[in-house]
Amino acid sequence: MAKQSRSAVGDQIGDLLKTAKAGLNLSVAFLSRLDGTTQYLEVVESSGPASLLFKEGYETDQANTFCQAILDGRLPPVIPDVRKHPEAMKLPASRLPRIRSYVSVPVRLSNGELYGTFCAAGLTTDKALSRRDQTLMEVLASAAAVLLEPDVRERARCEEVERRLGPLMDAGGPVVFLQPIVDLEAGRRVGAEALSRFPAEWGMAPDVVFAQAHSIGEGDRLELLALVRAGELLAEVDGYVSMNVSPATLLTPACSEVLGALPLHRVLLELSEHDRVEDYDALHDVLRPLRARGMRLAIDDVGAGFSSLRHIVLTAPDVIKIDRSLVDGVHHDKVLRTLVASLGEFATGLGAAVVAEGIEDIEDANALRECGIGYGQGWHFGRPGPAADLGPVAHAASHPPAQRSGLDLGAAGHSPTKAGRTLAVTTEEPAR
Repeated sequence: MAKQSRSAVGDQIGDLLKTAKAGLNLSVAFLSRLDGTTQYLEVVESSGPASLLFKEGYETDQANTFCQAILDGRLPPVIPDVRKHPEAMKLPASRLPRIRSYVSVPVRLSNGELYGTFCAAGLTTDKALSRRDQTLMEVLASAAAVLLEPDVRERARCEEVERRLGPLMDAGGPVVFLQPIVDLEAGRRVGAEALSRFPAEWGMAPDVVFAQAHSIGEGDRLELLALVRAGELLAEVDGYVSMNVSPATLLTPACSEVLGALPLHRVLLELSEHDRVEDYDALHDVLRPLRARGMRLAIDDVGAGFSSLRHIVLTAPDVIKIDRSLVDGVHHDKVLRTLVASLGEFATGLGAAVVAEGIEDIEDANALRECGIGYGQGWHFGRPGPAADLGPVAHAASHPPAQRSGLDLGAAGHSPTKAGRTLAVTTEEPAR
């Protein structure tokens, strides 16, 4: 790599090499990476004619290098006069660039893994080179290893994520299950949330996998694949389907294209409160045409994120989803009940419906209903599963959608007097 393109770590390695070059008074010092077949000169500090012969980015066959011969024990780590070592004179570098003195020590990471070598070379012999110079190089190589290790570990992590996610995304993305969302008063399903599931052997929660995908630049693609698969389930179930997307992915043109192809009057789009919105104007520009076609907006994980009520006010959602951390044990926790009831009143003021997440027992379900919360989901009502396992939504004959509150994302016939709007689904797409 060219010096002008060095990273901050590269600059620090360069400083160590300058110390080595000056301390040993040789023409060049360099850090090389060895991958088992090839030697790469990653960072080089040189002067004089050596500047023309040793370039960052140069690579050569590892088996025919001074470094490999030293690692194999065929040459000593300190070579004052290359000409006195027949094994060294067989190597290409003894002819071009005509190396005549050499010092090389391994660069090993904390787990003992060989990264490469820390080297210095001269185009003339240097009888002053000694074990003391080897010791200096070993100290500098250890310092280089400390600098290199974080990037090495991060690169390995990214490669592991790519190996794991690549085949899954090429096959169409994660498996998507549906979890029922119910009317707490009637105990009947009004919709479902689409939830991504990844191979059990990974041992990772979905949010961890999505975060990993974003960390390697594949997050948008993975989210969009999940959206496509969630959208396909609309043909298999009735009621609305709630789908998750991060604000960053929502702002991509590809996301608008995916969502635009769906029957939006049956879609509830969830934005996590965990994810910071950098530009609310841009967010509104993307959402405006989608909401005009009937799509509803929900803020997920309310109570667990950092942006709190301001985020809700600025996004003007149709649905507020209360995080499970505020739901679990609400029946015996007065503080939680007060907080949940306050969120319900806040939603009423905004004209939004409220869904409580993570309901695992009847006691919490009853307490939430008493707090004025209209809707809920959790293992008490059903675990995520295939679309075929989902029961039908409740359909009542009274109160056609056009006569009820504006949010029609669930089953007809539910009372609009609960906290916020109703969650009822229309069978016809709204006029555009």
